[in-house]
Amino acid sequence: MSTFVPASRVSRIKVSPSTAASARARELKAAGHDIVDLTVGEPDFDTPENVKGAAHAAIDRGETKYTAVNGTPALRNAIIGDFQRRLGLTYSDNEMCVGGGAKQILFLALMASVENDAEVIIPAPYWVSYPDMVIANEGKPVIVQCPQETGFKLTPEALEKAITPKTLWLILNSPSNPTGAAYSRSELDALGKVLLRHPQVFVLSDDIYDQVWFKDEPMTTLAAVVPELKDRVLLTNGVSKSYAMTGWRIGYAAGPAPLIAAINKLQSQMSSCPSSVSQAAAAFALANDQTFIIDSVKVYKDRRDYACARLNAIPGLSCLVPDGAFYLYPNCGGVIGKKTPDGKVIENDLDFVLYLLDGVGVAALQGAAYGLSPYFRLSFATSMEAITEACDRIEKAVKALI
Repeated sequence: MSTFVPASRVSRIKVSPSTAASARARELKAAGHDIVDLTVGEPDFDTPENVKGAAHAAIDRGETKYTAVNGTPALRNAIIGDFQRRLGLTYSDNEMCVGGGAKQILFLALMASVENDAEVIIPAPYWVSYPDMVIANEGKPVIVQCPQETGFKLTPEALEKAITPKTLWLILNSPSNPTGAAYSRSELDALGKVLLRHPQVFVLSDDIYDQVWFKDEPMTTLAAVVPELKDRVLLTNGVSKSYAMTGWRIGYAAGPAPLIAAINKLQSQMSSCPSSVSQAAAAFALANDQTFIIDSVKVYKDRRDYACARLNAIPGLSCLVPDGAFYLYPNCGGVIGKKTPDGKVIENDLDFVLYLLDGVGVAALQGAAYGLSPYFRLSFATSMEAITEACDRIEKAVKALI
């Protein structure tokens, strides 16, 4: 009897740690355990009613057929209008692609361009999927540590040092998952000056959290700050985070026409097109009233402020206040080396999050999964009641350490 052996590209990568942690929390809940789950990276709000109504209307109109690979004209026009209105960036129809979530767009962009150990610079902490996406497409992740002292952000000096003749991409995620760190206009300009000296380097700008923004300074992006780089930037976004539409699976990107053509060519053989109904809902969300975003960001900010204050009051933990997104990345270095009540030594951040899960029923993610320790990631895309309970339990767990 033959045994299936996965292709090497599958064997080279690992299951997403965040997906695995969320699944583990769900399993424990289903088994009757009292778990406060702060692993989930999606809004706890429901999709706005008017957006759901637009989907129903599209179904009633019979918009349930295949669409163009790069999306419906209505959605492409809505995306172009959104980028123009918010960022002052103008794109043409042949510079647009639409996919089944921003994650698919990122993967297709790498698939369309990376081979033969081409290098992709990934600032750490990073979203857990970036390195594996590069590896799956025969590239080489070049991890650049961005410590807390730099606000978890890539500096021009570190970028310059990381670039080699084999560098093809820089991945820039702002605001960041897992830290919530966001680049200012001046910081983007400084990185842009480095990139202008290296014309072979393209930039994968992952802006999926850009409207979950807490800074007084208006949000912007590299292509807007350094227009000379616009033809080397793939500006990637989607409706998942800003409009609480994670399950609708609509992501999109704008960038140089040859790259967009390659992405669309791959998608034509992979999935043909995203859901027509989801596209109609996304087009409506982007082109109409934006009150939902304004209101949800206010709620996120209140949650952020409360959770940061609570965590920073716990001896052994400290937490930078994030600029955007809905994550905290607390430093747990002060508890490393301590013992749990049953005598187990907390040797690293994985030990600490396992202690939180097993000891007090708080599900979090270890910083090692994001490339920088000793930290752990918490999502505040959940109710204030859950956040309060989680902070109470974390405080109790830390105080119990010896």
